[in-house]
Amino acid sequence: MLFFSRSLRCAGAGFLSCILAVSISACTGGRTALFEDEAKPEWKEAEVLPPSWPTDGNLIPLYVSSETSAQFFVDGRSLTLGNDGVVRFTVVIRAGGGAENVSYEGIRCETAERKLYAIGRGRGEWVSPRNSAWQRISDNTLNRHHAVLFKEFFCLPGSALPTRDEILRSLRGAASLR
Repeated sequence: MLFFSRSLRCAGAGFLSCILAVSISACTGGRTALFEDEAKPEWKEAEVLPPSWPTDGNLIPLYVSSETSAQFFVDGRSLTLGNDGVVRFTVVIRAGGGAENVSYEGIRCETAERKLYAIGRGRGEWVSPRNSAWQRISDNTLNRHHAVLFKEFFCLPGSALPTRDEILRSLRGAASLR
């Protein structure tokens, strides 16, 4: 009988705790943070113009994967951090056979997205891409360089957005290790 009455008291205390938690939650409107109700200002993307054409002297090698024969480079001169929170840069990809792709792109750390602003054509001409919508960054073979730049250089987990100089220092430091 003593065991039964203790069990009832424990169950009753648990029930009262649940009711108390629900009541408190109802009083606070379910908020979990002090400033949750404060609306973030609507994000507005800055107007973007392509940079000058990359030169070999400004290219920083980027290691992407041992599974690719292509070489990846970031143009250090083109790297900018916009007031809109977007890191913009020119990437040069050289295939094993000698073909070269040049593009001007942006990565938004807050949403883990990337955007293609311009595609290089010939030696020095920028053209608008067919699709310039923001796209989620995925860590797959085709877009591995975006994932590497996002996770290892531009948007380090658990830290504030690095400065332009910090990003360049990290890129050059990683390149010197190769």
